[in-house]
Amino acid sequence: MSASVLVTGGAGYIGSHTVRLLHQQGYKIVVLDNLVYGHPEAILSDEILLVKGNVGDKNLLRTLFDTHKFEAVLHFAAYAYVGESVTNPSKYYHNNLIEPLALLEVMVEKKCLRFIFSSTCATYGNPVYTPIDENHPQLPINPYGSSKMMLEWVARDFKIAHNLNYVFLRYFNASGASHDAQIGEDHQPETHLIPLVFEAAMGIRPNITVFGTDYDTPDGTCIRDYIHVEDLATAHLRSLERLLQGGDSLICNLGTGNGFSVKEVIQAVEKVSGLQVPVVYGERRAGDPPALVANASRAKQELNWEASYRTVESIVASAWKWHNSAWKGRYANKK
Repeated sequence: MSASVLVTGGAGYIGSHTVRLLHQQGYKIVVLDNLVYGHPEAILSDEILLVKGNVGDKNLLRTLFDTHKFEAVLHFAAYAYVGESVTNPSKYYHNNLIEPLALLEVMVEKKCLRFIFSSTCATYGNPVYTPIDENHPQLPINPYGSSKMMLEWVARDFKIAHNLNYVFLRYFNASGASHDAQIGEDHQPETHLIPLVFEAAMGIRPNITVFGTDYDTPDGTCIRDYIHVEDLATAHLRSLERLLQGGDSLICNLGTGNGFSVKEVIQAVEKVSGLQVPVVYGERRAGDPPALVANASRAKQELNWEASYRTVESIVASAWKWHNSAWKGRYANKK
């Protein structure tokens, strides 16, 4: 019989894609989500229990652990708006560090000692070198990245004290949508480049601003490593399998190893959609590195994982299919 797992933040963007894959693989899943940013509609099966609540609610956690006998926890729940983290750091340290600390304490209490953490390349800060591997210094430049790094530290200490086994997955730029357009990227407010470019193409917003055209890159605009959300979900499945089979703790970057510039993303959107994107050129934003690209060779070696979506056009095409889908309209009606 397949394992029972708790997925925090499982109604969010990456969490919901992972929940769907785990369900297809036969896992028994409970999703815990406060639904501040998550969508109940993204839980596509009635067989998956969705519990509305906070990760730091120990009484609720104890009830769930006692009832469902979880063998592992996949932790996605977090606030992830970098700018907001700078202006309201207490919100981010409370939600991204203090609340999951309570989760880890209950996990130890209930002897559930497998923890898969949705971390981020933001823990590295401005790159000292690229591609970025897992040994790159962690020098985050905002409270969002710091809060994620600090939870990594806590989990490491819990391994020493309580034999907690973990996998930290440091994503680069999550992107795309499910291959069948059932679920996709729907943040409110939206800050990710690909959906913003689509909104400009569709007339939902007047234009897209390109911040900086004089970077030391081939076309002068920033380069990022866009990793498809279904590839991220697969990495979580492999991580779960690793821990359930007795594998040791692990830290992995998740990316393609290839970077695409802002201009290349805009060109791909125009090619895939057949629409023209109105563009405004602005000054550089403070803190934007010229390039952020992953070295994900460890994930290939340790998890037998590598990205299957490797071109910007394939990623953009899946997102475009989602933006045009009837399901997107159902989400819009819920707002």
